[in-house]
Amino acid sequence: MTYKVFVDGQEGTTGLQINEYLAQRSDVEVLKIDADKRKDLAERKRLINASDVTFLCLPDEAAKESVSLVDNPNTCVIDASTAHRVNPAWTFGLPELAKEQRAKIKASKRIANPGCHATAFILALRPLVEAGLLPAATQVAANSITGYSGGGKSMIADYEKASQSPTQLKAPRPYALALAHKHLPEMQAYTGLSVAPIFQPIVGPFYKGLAVSAYLQPQQFTRPASPADVQKIIADYYAGERFINVLPVDLAATTDGGFYNVEANNDTNRVDIAVFGNDERMMIIARLDNLGKGASGAAVQAMNVHLGVEESLGLV
Repeated sequence: MTYKVFVDGQEGTTGLQINEYLAQRSDVEVLKIDADKRKDLAERKRLINASDVTFLCLPDEAAKESVSLVDNPNTCVIDASTAHRVNPAWTFGLPELAKEQRAKIKASKRIANPGCHATAFILALRPLVEAGLLPAATQVAANSITGYSGGGKSMIADYEKASQSPTQLKAPRPYALALAHKHLPEMQAYTGLSVAPIFQPIVGPFYKGLAVSAYLQPQQFTRPASPADVQKIIADYYAGERFINVLPVDLAATTDGGFYNVEANNDTNRVDIAVFGNDERMMIIARLDNLGKGASGAAVQAMNVHLGVEESLGLV
């Protein structure tokens, strides 16, 4: 069977990457919009409603506008913006979230693609909340370092221009310093936490790759637990998951001489989760490709689940 797919916002970073994934598929017909009609509402509406799946790779307000154009009840919309991620009428497109999540994605015609930082944070912490080790009322502190492609075309252009001469863009840059990052609602909602985390991201002078680090004190736990205990809870939660690899509690095996490689999962849909520290303090680091499992790869994975085809089709 051939599925018709439309990418609304095909010229953006996420849209371009989705098209690269789809170009390898023999089971997908990509519906293209002419360059001069990308803002033509009638043409966009025609293509959206002609599709089995439409990906929205647009700013929030434009994504909402596109959703309003849907009148074909068989069209599934996968929205990569933040517009619908905590909307109860939409399904969160993270198959590994919970045992019932794949069934929800398969049944839904409205799927919200997770954010890159949020994906790493949720995957790292949800197992601990579900296991009752980390109370829902815990306020977790976390940071994230990410490649500049996460900032979209404008930021990519800034960094590529800066590569021609020495500028401040050569150093990592903390941002979202008001501690109100747009991923906070989903980070709280889908971990099961009742308190938003203290979250502060950093953009680095490299194209892609992301690692979220969450900091924990054993005093926050409901029972005694070592790093090995925490690692086992996470490993058991994701047992059998193709795209999630829970690393052993072993510095020599999981680092490069004590340094953690943020870019290790680039060009894949994989997530590595590692637990570091000791019985007095510990941290969990989840790393992924911010354009892969953090964006386009996740969207294609959700499409595969929804269509009932092999979940890993077109992904590595």
